[in-house]
Amino acid sequence: MTIHAPRFTVFSIQAFERDGRLAIGSLDAPGFASGAMPACDAMRSLPDGWHASRGNAAHPVLEPGLHARACQTAGLGARFDVIHHAPHPAPPTLTDPTPLPRAPRAAGPALHAADLRGLARLGIDAVTGVTDVVEGMHAAIAQPSWPLGPAGPARTRGLTGFVYRTVRGTTRAVGTGLDAVLGGVGAAAARGASGHATSARAPSARREALLAALNGVWGDHLVATGNPLAIPMTLRVDGRVIDPAAGPSRSDGRIIDPTAGPLRGDGRRVLVMVHGLCMNDLQWRRNGHDHGAMLAEAGGWTTLHVHYNTGRHVADNGRALDALLEDLLARWPVAVESLAIVGHSMGGLVARSACHAAAEAGRRWPAALSAMVCLGTPHHGAPLERLGHVVDRTLGASPYAAPLARLGRGRSAGITDLRHGLLRDEDRAGGDRFAHAHDTRVPTPLPAGVPVYLVAATTAARVGGRRDTWVGDGMVPLASALGEHPDPAFALGVPRARRLVVASTNHWDLLAHPEVAARLRRWLGGPARLTPPAPAAAR
Repeated sequence: MTIHAPRFTVFSIQAFERDGRLAIGSLDAPGFASGAMPACDAMRSLPDGWHASRGNAAHPVLEPGLHARACQTAGLGARFDVIHHAPHPAPPTLTDPTPLPRAPRAAGPALHAADLRGLARLGIDAVTGVTDVVEGMHAAIAQPSWPLGPAGPARTRGLTGFVYRTVRGTTRAVGTGLDAVLGGVGAAAARGASGHATSARAPSARREALLAALNGVWGDHLVATGNPLAIPMTLRVDGRVIDPAAGPSRSDGRIIDPTAGPLRGDGRRVLVMVHGLCMNDLQWRRNGHDHGAMLAEAGGWTTLHVHYNTGRHVADNGRALDALLEDLLARWPVAVESLAIVGHSMGGLVARSACHAAAEAGRRWPAALSAMVCLGTPHHGAPLERLGHVVDRTLGASPYAAPLARLGRGRSAGITDLRHGLLRDEDRAGGDRFAHAHDTRVPTPLPAGVPVYLVAATTAARVGGRRDTWVGDGMVPLASALGEHPDPAFALGVPRARRLVVASTNHWDLLAHPEVAARLRRWLGGPARLTPPAPAAAR
C-alpha cells in the first residue's frame, strides 16, 4: 500500500497467536519498537489520529477515519497495514502494553438446556437400574442356592420388597418433577433463542464428544425412552447441519449453505464420511489432519460428514443412511457425477448396510457410487465385544453374580453388533442379542460394480505375527479389517491392489497416518504429497 500524503506514515504488523492471545510479531516502521505484543493492545495504544478498519478477510487494512476493530476481526497470521494520520513525522514507540485477553472464539455452549434434561433422565434410569441390581443380589443371598446354576427371582418380598419398591417409586417421582422443571427451562431458553442465528455458532467439541460417547454406549436406550440426548442422523459440515437443497453461489460455483458456510468443490463430486463407534464428525480431524479436507483440496471433492447415533443397530443406521443419501441426491442443486463413501470402524459397516438396504429398496443413489473405503472396519467382528459376551455368560452362570450381568447387558445394540459385524436384521437370529455367542450372520456381499478399498493396521512393528490375529490395531484384528474369512461365502475377496496394511499403528491413528492419506489420494484422486511414508506393508 502506498500513501502519497506527507502527513501519513505506513507500517506493517504481522499478527500471530501466542499463549492463547493474538500478538504482534513485527512492527516495521521508523521509531517503532520491534517485538511481540497483544494485537488488541497495539490498536488500543494508538494515539489520537490512529484509527483502524476491518478491511477484507485476506488482507485486513487499518486506515484513518474509523474506530479500532482489529481485535475482533484479526485472524491467525493476519497482516495489517496501519496508517498514521497525525502532525508527527513518525509514530511513537509502543512500549510495555497492558496485556488484554484474546476475544473468545464463537462457539456453542458446553451444554444445552435439552442436554441437562436428557442427562437427568439418564441419571434417573441409572439409579433405578442399580436398585434392580442390588435387589437382585439381595434376593439371591436371601434364598441360598448352589454357587452355579440358574438365577433365582430378581425381586424380594415382604418388607424388603416394599423398601425397594419405595426407592424406585421415589426415584421416578423425583425424575418426573425434575424433567418437568428442566422441560420448562428448555422451552424458555428456546423462546429466548428464537430469532437468533444460533445454528451458525461453532459447536462445542467437548459437548459433541460427550454426546457421541453416551450415544455409543446407550444410544438404543436413549431412542427407546425418547431421551433428547439421542442423536438423529444428519449431514454436517464443520459440526453444523446442512441443507442438501442449498443452492450454488453464482459468483464462484461453490455450494453455499447459510448455516455451514461455503463448501469446497463444485458439488459434482460428493464425498461422504461416516465416523465410528462413540465418535462424531468433528473427530475426523486428528493431529491437525483431516482426510476429508485433504481429499476436498486434492481431488475436488465436496466433503459431507454423517453424524449419527452409533448405539443403534447397524442395520437401523444403514437404513437411515440409505434414506439420507437418496434424499441428498434428490435435493442436491447440481447433478452428482460421482459419490464416494469413506467409513472408519463401524462407519464402514453402516455404509455396507446402507448399500444392502438401497439394493433391496431399489434406490437411485448407488448408481452414482464410484468408490467405498473402509478404515479399520470390523467386517467379521471385534474380539473385545466377544470377550464382553463371555463375561456376561460367566456372570450369569452363578445366581449370586447374575444380577451384575445386567450391568454389562446395558451396553448398546451398536456395540453388540460388533461381536461378529452384523449388517442386517436377518443377522440377529432369535432377536435376543445376548443369547448367541456363535456367528449368526447371513452372507452380505459388497456392492456390485463398486471398487471397495480396505485399510487395516497392526500395532506390531511388522506384519505377520500373532498380534495381527488377536490384537490388530488394538480394536480390530487384521483379518477382520481385510474381510478375510475361512468360509468363502463370508470372505469379501478384495484384491490386494485395493488393500493397505500399516504397521505400528493403532485404530485411531488411521485417521491421520501419512501412508493412509497418500493411498486415499491415489484411490480417490489427487496428487500424492512428497512426504516419506510411515512403515507399511501390502498384504
